[in-house]
Amino acid sequence: MPGDPSSVLVALGLERRAEQLYFRVAPVSGHTVAGVAQVVQARPDQLLRDLAPLIERGLVVVADDRVVVPSLAEAVSELVLREARTAASSAGKLAELSLAVPHLVAAAARPERHHVSDVQPLDGELSSGGDPFELLQVMMRTSRGDMLWLRPDAWAMPRESRVSEMLGEAMSTGRRSRAIYPARALTEAPDALRVRASLGEQVRILSEVPTRMFIFGDTHAVLPEPIGFTDDPRVHVRQRSIVAALTMWFESLWARAAPMREVEAGKVSPDGRQFLLEQLMAGSTDEVIARKLGIGLRTVRRRVAALMTELGVDTRFQAGVEAVRRGWL
Repeated sequence: MPGDPSSVLVALGLERRAEQLYFRVAPVSGHTVAGVAQVVQARPDQLLRDLAPLIERGLVVVADDRVVVPSLAEAVSELVLREARTAASSAGKLAELSLAVPHLVAAAARPERHHVSDVQPLDGELSSGGDPFELLQVMMRTSRGDMLWLRPDAWAMPRESRVSEMLGEAMSTGRRSRAIYPARALTEAPDALRVRASLGEQVRILSEVPTRMFIFGDTHAVLPEPIGFTDDPRVHVRQRSIVAALTMWFESLWARAAPMREVEAGKVSPDGRQFLLEQLMAGSTDEVIARKLGIGLRTVRRRVAALMTELGVDTRFQAGVEAVRRGWL
């Protein structure tokens, strides 16, 4: 009865005939094939064929023309371990396939060929290799309009000075550059932010920046595949509608990001003093400030308290008034 095997061997998928043969062969383990065949009253070639299911499962071993039957406990233990590994491997493959299903469905989500009047390839490619700096240089020189950057970590890369130099050349022709950085850049790379701001780049801060990306005008958009913090492979998109959609996404992040006028003025303080003052003047709560800077609530409260002490005031409103009087805002 399925699900209710009468023995271990049947549970392992053996037929009754193979199970009976196992128990007939076990007592004569170590004898020659011919000798065992004589005991079970079968021709040697027929015996080997009948033993095949047992040999396949490691319950019987034929070596040097002898039939060896290992301990049933050892054989079953090894077999269970093998089945467990197979099951684990199958589970992994099934998990990978499940992740691929949406892509298969997406690939099929297109009209039938005979229903389409015109099909053109998208303009862009997924590529690896090459010198990222040279590719960036070519795109910058062959584009027009604003340069938009998501820079979660690029400011820490060795080629940053070369990129800044190239950016300065482009901005000297009247092009505008806007970049969004994570809050940690204020403490990890203040000099890099000052350099970009000194060139005229507009800088804003988010608590986290989800991926590298840059957009040049309406003709170039480049981001990693998959999105993240790598350069290779990369998706280079020139399809106008996709570039426009990515630009709208950037603009939505730009609207959420906090302006950093102290950076643009060439001053970056590790505690973001001017940013704190601007947020206090705008009536932002400590929770909002913490979220924008990506730091803890206690840290925000400690910095606000230190700022108020420095200004010699007791309230946030007084802090704003005193900052204006001192020319900090």
